[in-house]
Amino acid sequence: MSMSRFSVGLIDVLWGFLAFCFLVAFCAHKIFAQQKNRYETFGVYVLFQDLIRYGKTKQSLKREKWLRVFDVPKRWFWHFYAVSVCWNGFLLVLMLNFLFYNQPCPPWLTALLDRLTGVPSSRDQVPQPSALLVQTLLCIHSLRRLLECLFVSVFSDGAMHLVQYLFGRETQLAEVNLFHLTGLLLFLGASKLQHQSIALLARLRTGHSGSIETLDHKVPRGGWFELVSCPHYFAELLIYVSLSLVGGGLSFTLWLVVLYVLFNQALAGQLCHELYISKYDSYPKHRRAFIPYLL
Repeated sequence: MSMSRFSVGLIDVLWGFLAFCFLVAFCAHKIFAQQKNRYETFGVYVLFQDLIRYGKTKQSLKREKWLRVFDVPKRWFWHFYAVSVCWNGFLLVLMLNFLFYNQPCPPWLTALLDRLTGVPSSRDQVPQPSALLVQTLLCIHSLRRLLECLFVSVFSDGAMHLVQYLFGRETQLAEVNLFHLTGLLLFLGASKLQHQSIALLARLRTGHSGSIETLDHKVPRGGWFELVSCPHYFAELLIYVSLSLVGGGLSFTLWLVVLYVLFNQALAGQLCHELYISKYDSYPKHRRAFIPYLL
């Protein structure tokens, strides 16, 4: 969808709504944080915190026992990426089948995309280079995150809310332009940053042999952790910005996704940042939550 032929589809409304919800949640948390002692016994406040927190930021939350019924292990995050790999891989195979074997998309998928985007398409419509590149990068990102969850990350016994679990989850070289190149370079750099950050977090819990020695939380140091508490969240934002650039930079839908990731990661990063500050007296005061020097 280009800005020159602007229209709003169901998918745009959905991503816009999700981005707005997380913006409201982030603002509400910042307001509540100013008078935490006043609200911490209110049922609505506890339910709100229960919904937005997961992992280490959830462990200190004072909840009724019935609320713990909805907890699922944080390590189940790998399920999100497994589904993402399957779905995005399926779409990529369909694109490649059309390009190399002239096999059109299934009618049900074309009808679904028409309904979601609000823009009628043809089963014979050739995928644009931008769309093919975005789909390829999404597959790479999903597969990398799945492998990191399974073989790199060391999860504690932290939990997340059941709602969070259910919610989460022939080209011409001449047509490759500056947006594609810039987006691709940003994607590679952000992916490297995210992997290095996740590896640093994992090493806080493993010994020199690579075996797990503790599940306790420690102050992360090194790399971009010297600037922000959650560089892996910042990298996630940069990855989706890069996908929007690869898509030509004019996709309204992709920029709505970027906004959703921004507010989602801002909330998660702020919660982690506050936990570090409250738990460690010597925590570096110059660090931001997840965007260097800004937030």
